[in-house]
Amino acid sequence: MIFGSVKRPRLCIFISLKDIYVQAVDDKKGNTIVSADLKEAKAKNNIEGAMKLGKLTAKKCLEKKISVVVFDRGGRKYHGKVKSFADGAKEGGLKF
Repeated sequence: MIFGSVKRPRLCIFISLKDIYVQAVDDKKGNTIVSADLKEAKAKNNIEGAMKLGKLTAKKCLEKKISVVVFDRGGRKYHGKVKSFADGAKEGGLKF
């Protein structure tokens, strides 16, 4: 089981048929620190959109002084949109 804290929150990704949702969670307090989705990133539900969402999420995390996260893929394999999102977040400055 993946567990996050204030210094290293859990970055969860959920991919539906129409959208991709992401949130950074402090599991000790049960709080969502940062959240984003494709509508906020003004992107489509494809690999390029996932990369754009990753960069937006990294920007929002860095504004909250979060630079290191634990990546929770939600049971999905590390390829396609999940990999593209992770690459965008890493380009944006997050460390996994």
